[in-house]
Amino acid sequence: MARLVFLGRLEDLAGAAERPVAAGPLADLLAGLEPALAEALQARKVRLALNGTLVERDGLVLAEGDELAFLPPVSGG
Repeated sequence: MARLVFLGRLEDLAGAAERPVAAGPLADLLAGLEPALAEALQARKVRLALNGTLVERDGLVLAEGDELAFLPPVSGG
């Protein structure tokens, strides 16, 4: 299994801070999620961190034991 981690507002949308998923291509994993969550995770401003390292989403494939964190844009003042 791999693990998806949701931060900020994405955690609220996902209903949990993390979710176990079968390893595989990111596109397949997103297709298996609720449509509203999948759409939010695919937004251009959402960054991805695979096992603690920022990565690009194109062609991303999760392996067993991987952790993929979705980092929404941060605003502050």
